[in-house]
Amino acid sequence: MKVVILGAGVVGITTAYYAALDGHDVTVVDRMSGPALETSFANAGEISPGYASPWASPDVPQKALKWLFMEHAPLIIQYHRFSPAMVAWSLAMLRNCTPARYAANKEKMVRLATYSRDMLRDLRAAESISYDHRTLGTLQLFRTQKQYDGAARDIEVLKAGGIDFELLDAAGCHGAEPGLAHAADPIVGGLRLPGDETGDCFKFTNALAAIAEARGVKFLWNTSIDGLSETGGRVSARIGGKPVEADAFVLACGAWSPALARPLGIGLPVYPVKGYSITVPITDETRAPQSTLLDETFKVAITRLGDRVRVGGMAELAGFDRSLKPQRQRTLERSVFSLFPGVTTSEERNLWCGHRPMTPNGVPFVGRSKFQNLWLNTGHGTLGWTMSCGSARLVADEISGRKPAVSL
Repeated sequence: MKVVILGAGVVGITTAYYAALDGHDVTVVDRMSGPALETSFANAGEISPGYASPWASPDVPQKALKWLFMEHAPLIIQYHRFSPAMVAWSLAMLRNCTPARYAANKEKMVRLATYSRDMLRDLRAAESISYDHRTLGTLQLFRTQKQYDGAARDIEVLKAGGIDFELLDAAGCHGAEPGLAHAADPIVGGLRLPGDETGDCFKFTNALAAIAEARGVKFLWNTSIDGLSETGGRVSARIGGKPVEADAFVLACGAWSPALARPLGIGLPVYPVKGYSITVPITDETRAPQSTLLDETFKVAITRLGDRVRVGGMAELAGFDRSLKPQRQRTLERSVFSLFPGVTTSEERNLWCGHRPMTPNGVPFVGRSKFQNLWLNTGHGTLGWTMSCGSARLVADEISGRKPAVSL
């Protein structure tokens, strides 16, 4: 079958790889000059099935009001960029902030993310692929007793999903992450998931693209995806100014997917939630993290990537604005340097931003659309790296006529 993948982030490249493994004639199209140059470029680097949680949780409405007035807020709304899409997405997210919906959505996300982690392990073993990966787990760090006590709700979901976890006191956190011994702020405890992993998504995606190309996958770089159209229940595309037919199209354009799906009558409630990261070189190993920490206070992830530390987080509702705000860098610095002071003597920061394709309930669109030759693989939010291999395997299975191992 002729398969055309629209988008060359980590989700698009993994889909191309699995489709090529199944023997299909695969082409990947992207407007950029190479793989993973947008949202997959400098993400937080965590592969965390146990922390695959919807942002739409029961306590978010109350917390959001407080965040709006914080100096180092996890949530920022650029009111001058208000749009109907922002309002509709926000209201839909609020409708998902009930205990029942939160539990149901989290269960789906954990199921897909756990399957995806297993697929990643198999792929890594099969291809001997290297990407600064570590398998030392994730530690969610609590600075207050209220945060520590609030872990009970997530622990119930982890138990139901069969996810290994450890609830640690402050001494246990120091044992898991010795660099925390130098922390400037007090630590109450943490929730550790030993089965989680870390890795550089950009390095992984580029290495896998090279492997896919060796398996016959073709790449069209610097090529526009002009639009999709439908006739008789089948979709065709206009790519680089030329009409293209295929047995299967896979829409994997992240936050840009709704614009391509809309002319087909498919309304994807996917919004570009802007996130930031900095990357700093490690100059003192004894003061560095060993794996990933999630700073519950600032909603920031701190990840060890080889001889670097990636610090990523925040949610800014500002449409497709690409401007880099210095105050966001200060929030990331506040988080990492209060926990790991002295980890670097360098002034290098590499401030970056990307647009996460967020759905209101946190669950991505993975599977066949209402058209017989169009599949969706988009809407993974902050978890594109975590869910990429599993989502790609599911889509490739459906294209090849197999029943997927996991259903959403």
